[in-house]
Amino acid sequence: MEERELARVVLAQRHFFEGGTTLAVNNRIDNLKKLREVIKTYEQEIFDALYADLGKSDYEVYMCEVALVLGEISFMLKHVRRLAKDKRVKTPLVHMAARSFVRPSPLGAVLIMSPWNYPFLLSLTPLVDALAAGNTVVLKPSAYAPHTGLVIQKIISECFDAAYVQVVLGGREANAALLKIRFDAIFFTGSKSVGREVMKHAAEHLTPVTLELGGKSPCIVDTSAKLTLAARRIVFGKFLNAGQTCVAPDYVLCDERIKEALIEALVKEIKQQFGHCPLDNDQFGKIVNQKHFDRLVQLIDMSKVVFGGHADKARLKIEPTVLGNIGWDDEIMQEEIFGPLLPIVTYRTFEEVPAKINALPSPLALYIFSENRERIDSVLKQCRFGGGCVNDTVIHLATSEMGFGGVGESGMGAYHGKTGFDTFTHYASIVDKKTWLDLPVRYQPYQHKNTALMKKMMK
Repeated sequence: MEERELARVVLAQRHFFEGGTTLAVNNRIDNLKKLREVIKTYEQEIFDALYADLGKSDYEVYMCEVALVLGEISFMLKHVRRLAKDKRVKTPLVHMAARSFVRPSPLGAVLIMSPWNYPFLLSLTPLVDALAAGNTVVLKPSAYAPHTGLVIQKIISECFDAAYVQVVLGGREANAALLKIRFDAIFFTGSKSVGREVMKHAAEHLTPVTLELGGKSPCIVDTSAKLTLAARRIVFGKFLNAGQTCVAPDYVLCDERIKEALIEALVKEIKQQFGHCPLDNDQFGKIVNQKHFDRLVQLIDMSKVVFGGHADKARLKIEPTVLGNIGWDDEIMQEEIFGPLLPIVTYRTFEEVPAKINALPSPLALYIFSENRERIDSVLKQCRFGGGCVNDTVIHLATSEMGFGGVGESGMGAYHGKTGFDTFTHYASIVDKKTWLDLPVRYQPYQHKNTALMKKMMK
C-alpha cells in the first residue's frame, strides 16, 4: 500500500472506532472467539508457513507460538468483562457527596509492528490485547517472514473488516509510510536501531509507544548450581528457534572453577537434544536469511570453539556452538548474538557479578542458576533487567499472569494478560459530584473561620 492508501485505512479505522462498536464488551468477546476458531482452522497452514520461514517444527510452532496466542485469548475471554469495568475508588472527605471511579477507555487506532523471529506469536499476542481493550488495529508483520505474514493476513481478513483490523504487508517502505501517519499508540517489537526510529517518528505526533527490544541477556551459573539440570535448561532456552529468541541466554557467566564441568554438561546436553549432527536434524531450525547467517558466521572464532562451529550455507543452518575462553572485549560480546552461538565468560568471585552486569546496558532478560538463596536475592535486588528466571530460562514470558517487557535500552512498557490490556487502555479518573450538597469552604471570598474545617477535611 502507498502512503495515501494507508492514511485512508487509518481514517476508516478512526470512523469505525468513533462509531462505538469496539466499546461493547460483548463485541470484543465475540471477535476474540472468532479469532480463536479461525486460528484453529488454519493451524496446519501456520505450521507450514513457519517451517518455510524459519525451519520450525510443528511441535515447536505449537508450543512456542500457537498455544501461547490461544492462551492469551483464553485469558482475555475469562477476564475482559472485569478488566473493562469501572473501578470504584475511595473519595476524599474534601470531595464530600461524590463517587470516584476510574474508567478504562481504549486508546483508539493502534499500530502494531512485529518481528520475524516469532512472527505469529509476536503479531497476534499484542493484537489480542489491543482488541480486548477495544481498539482498532493496523498490524504490520515483518517482511523477513513472508509466508507467516500471508497466513496472518488470511486469518485476519477472514475474521475482521479492514476498518477494524487491517494487515499491511511489505518491507521498509511500508514501515516508513506507516510511521508518517498519526496513530493513537504504537506497539513495536524488534531491534534497538529500528526502535529508535519508531520513537523518533512517534514523537512528531506525541504518540505513546511500547518498545519490546532486546539486549545481551546474561545466564549466571554459580558453584552451587545443579549443573546437569542447568545445562539442560540453558541448552533449551539458548537454541530454541536456532537461538533467534529475544530472551535467549546471550552468554553464560559462570564461576571459573566450574567452567570445564559446565561446558562438558552443555556439550552432552546438546548431543542429547539435537543429536550428533544437528545440521541434519529437521527439528532444529534455520537462520532467517543470508545476511543474518553471514553475520553469525563472522562471529565464530574457531580458535575458541569447544563444540560445534559448523554451518551449512545452502540451508542457512548453523549448529549449536559453544565458545570458551571468551573475554569481555571479544567481538561476540559487543552485540546481541541472536543465533545458536553460546559464549562462556567467567568470574572469580560472585561479588563481581552484579557490578559487571550493571555496567552493561540493561538486558531484556536475566537468568541465574544457583541453590544459594542469598546469591539469588543479591542478583535479583541489585541488577536491572526486564524479567527472567531462577534455575530456568525463557519460560517467564509464557504466561498471561505476568507482564513481559524490557527496561532501559531493552525496551519500555509491557504486555501479556492484564498488563497487555493496560498497555492499550487509558484510565480516566472521574469524580461524579452530587448536587444535593455544596460546601462553601472552597469558594471565594475565603473566610478565616473556615480554615480549621478545611485543614481537617484535607488531612
